[in-house]
Amino acid sequence: MFNKFIASILPYFPKKFIWIFSKSYISGETIEDAMQASKELNNNKIKVTLDVLGEFITSLDEAEENKKEYLDLIDYSYKNRIDGNFSVKPTSFGLLIDKEICYNYVREIVAKAASYNGFIRIDMEDSPCTDDEIKLYRRLQVEFPANVGLVLQAYLKRTFKDIEGMMDLYSAKHPLNYRLCKGIYIEPEAIAFKKYEEVNQHYLEDLEFMFKNKIYVGIATHDKPLVEGAYKLLEKYKVPGNMYEFQMLYGVTPGLRDSIVKAGHTMRVYVPYGKKWFGYSTRRLKENPKMASHIIKAIFYKG
Repeated sequence: MFNKFIASILPYFPKKFIWIFSKSYISGETIEDAMQASKELNNNKIKVTLDVLGEFITSLDEAEENKKEYLDLIDYSYKNRIDGNFSVKPTSFGLLIDKEICYNYVREIVAKAASYNGFIRIDMEDSPCTDDEIKLYRRLQVEFPANVGLVLQAYLKRTFKDIEGMMDLYSAKHPLNYRLCKGIYIEPEAIAFKKYEEVNQHYLEDLEFMFKNKIYVGIATHDKPLVEGAYKLLEKYKVPGNMYEFQMLYGVTPGLRDSIVKAGHTMRVYVPYGKKWFGYSTRRLKENPKMASHIIKAIFYKG
């Protein structure tokens, strides 16, 4: 209860207080900050996926600005020889305002990445967006089968059927490419598993289906039992190293991350940056109130 209370009032604190905590999980406000963080990770044999913070916009002018920022980011990343790809949130490009404009903007970003033989990951957002984001992915995957992938959330009760339903897109030449995560949005019990054990069980069931069907998987988790479960499935199905990777958020569970890298597995870290970091941080607080106590400790520790 204390954590929930603190999480509810922290968004009203001055930004400099929230930044004390947030800077550990966000690379910075500028593209240069993201490049520096990415180079440091690359130097430690870790790939990245870059993300410009900002979602749920209110105007198409914002959508166009976000598109331009991503086009610049792609050029800048390849100029700086970053070993990474890019994650996009469709609501940042007007999904909830004009679906066709959103498609055209995201298509332009995918085409730009494809010109470098690069890759764009379409993030999955909250449940009202799920159908539209799967449709968006389907349209783009047909045209750019090697350059676009999708995020799937194991806590949604629909996810296993969604994976099965997209098998018509399968091609041995260009395997489907998914990031599998637990899910971060607060969803009703009617559509989402709530218990820790349930979510983990369905995560591993989804992961096993992907391995069995030769789908490339980004195993996105900070949960040690899931990492260990993934290791067992990798061994069971003799999954080659070029058909999976582990993925984590910037600044989260670095010890577990490093142990996965030392074990010889590919690791990719999600590197967010941008001036809209405050909204990202406060949303994370609402999703995980336990983080609030860490912020309070950080504030008092830093004085």
